[in-house]
Amino acid sequence: MAAKKTEGSGAADAPQGTETPQAATETVATPAGDARITWHRAPGAHALLAASHGAGGGIEARDLRALAGVLPGLGVSVALVEQPWRVAGKKIAPAPSTLDTGWRAVWPVLQKAGLPIVAGGRSAGARVACRTAKELGAKAVLALSFPLHAPGKPERSRAGELLATGVPTLIVQGGRDPFGRPEEFPELPAAMELVEVPYGDHGFGLPKSADLDEPAALALITDAVGDWLPRALG
Repeated sequence: MAAKKTEGSGAADAPQGTETPQAATETVATPAGDARITWHRAPGAHALLAASHGAGGGIEARDLRALAGVLPGLGVSVALVEQPWRVAGKKIAPAPSTLDTGWRAVWPVLQKAGLPIVAGGRSAGARVACRTAKELGAKAVLALSFPLHAPGKPERSRAGELLATGVPTLIVQGGRDPFGRPEEFPELPAAMELVEVPYGDHGFGLPKSADLDEPAALALITDAVGDWLPRALG
């Protein structure tokens, strides 16, 4: 599969308290259009986290950028995947099946790194990772702000997608996420863990009244993922 690579630095976009390493971008043709991977490679990496964005934003999300800034220092390369609709500049995400199509087409390029792959994403990206993990051979799943239900519609649960990953799974959820607060999640099997970011909304934004700030919240996320990865990968 032909892919175009360009070199550049993502440091200017990194959230406060992180330092994003030199990044390289790669365009990948998929049946849904061109996707784009932004690589944050770790020297001597022992694993790869591939993570995509949600339906309302891109890889500039604070949690994705924080992970890209921290995990390479722990020996984990990070590939931030932009779905074709986002690369094309569209404002509305397509159907879940189309998102899955784009993700599947990127997977062979990710595998070329020759590393165990953790499939991840935030919100809609987390759903894609959950739906396809077992099929694609992901070693684990990282679900950031998993949208358990639409706001105000808890009766329409998406828990089935989450519980069907078939691999070790870490859920990182904001304490006041309208798409599903931590206490709304069903009982999880032993292979699944849930970490709460107190006061966090769907994007892990915090109210002014919170007794922690954004750098502390991001550190909570990156520390939780860094601690979990060795257990998930065995």
